Amino acid sequence: MSTATGQTQPNDGTDLPDYPGTRSPRCPFDPPPVQAGWRRADGLTQVRLSNGRIAWAVTRYGDVKQLLGDPRLSADGHRYPQLMETQQHGQPQAFPRMDDPEHSRIRRTLTGEFTVKRVEAMRPHVRSLVDRFLEEMIAAGSPADLVRAYALPIPSLVISLLLGVPYDDHTFFQTRSATLMRKGTPQQERQAASGELFGYLLDLVKRKEREPGDDLISRLVTERVVTGELTHLDVAMNSMVILHAGHETTANMIALGTLALLENPRQADRIRDTDDPKVVAAAVEELLRYLSIAQDMLVRVATEDIVVGGHLVREGEMLVSGVPSANRDGVFESADLLDLDRDARGHLAFGYGVHQCLGQSLARVELQEALPALLRRLPALRLAVPLEEVRFRHDMVVYGVHELPVAW
Repeated sequence: MSTATGQTQPNDGTDLPDYPGTRSPRCPFDPPPVQAGWRRADGLTQVRLSNGRIAWAVTRYGDVKQLLGDPRLSADGHRYPQLMETQQHGQPQAFPRMDDPEHSRIRRTLTGEFTVKRVEAMRPHVRSLVDRFLEEMIAAGSPADLVRAYALPIPSLVISLLLGVPYDDHTFFQTRSATLMRKGTPQQERQAASGELFGYLLDLVKRKEREPGDDLISRLVTERVVTGELTHLDVAMNSMVILHAGHETTANMIALGTLALLENPRQADRIRDTDDPKVVAAAVEELLRYLSIAQDMLVRVATEDIVVGGHLVREGEMLVSGVPSANRDGVFESADLLDLDRDARGHLAFGYGVHQCLGQSLARVELQEALPALLRRLPALRLAVPLEEVRFRHDMVVYGVHELPVAW
């Protein structure tokens, strides 16, 4: 533990609590109970991350906003190699692991594809994919695994089409992505998965240079590589980040969001029974706040001595942002309740500051289409096994469920 005066004591991690902690089987949608204690305590709590590194856990809403918005806290994996676990020699830095101004320079080459206007133009296509996979799941018959039949293929196909990645290769990139997301994966396996995925995308980038199409990778090659703004390696690395994040996070939100609604039937009715898109949009924001599936992805290093949460963090020390805990802080009234009528704007599920999630508008559209369609088309949808038999993703950096057996 820290004190408000905040001198850091050397620690080899052997006597530190593990981050993010263990969730209660009775409340699988809640952050680990230990985080509520950290949130109430003075200062910060020193923890051991899943990779064995030591960091300060930042769990209060205001402190997490400071952590993610303060330029004195760095995401730069070149400057601070302890932030990187999978990068191999010869691979460039991905833009989320850069600081400004280089971060903003690279990010600007991508933002045009993810504007609200551009994403809204994709909504009819997303809706058609939702209808397609829903009909295929129904045709295959009850029961079904909602993850494999519905939650995973929708965002995977959307992000594949946007990037120009052949969806026929989805098994290849999903298995590598799962390896990278799994806590405790040996370093050698992580690097191998990263290298295979990066090599696949680098080959695709070079193919798009010869045969460009109407997709993000082709536009980056023909508009940014040719000017020298980006290299082929840059395009491959940042495409890998988008592909990796674009299906993992939304797929888990669709599945976990469905389960949370099945366990809160009155809240499910709120989405099922409305035709008001504003009500659906607000409900999605509350689900994002309530579930906050990014468990321990947002790590920073102090570039100088800095006070966070009344605690003095020394230059070079790591901090991890407890977004699930922050979104259950007192800034949201009765924060541990799922309330789809709540104004959940200001939640931190997509991060905060210059590194806020690039694809958040796309994720919102996918959730706004996938959840209401499922509940309306299958009003008798139910969990096909007892809740205690559902395999939650405690072992992954993105929370969710490995499978979701449902019946109707």
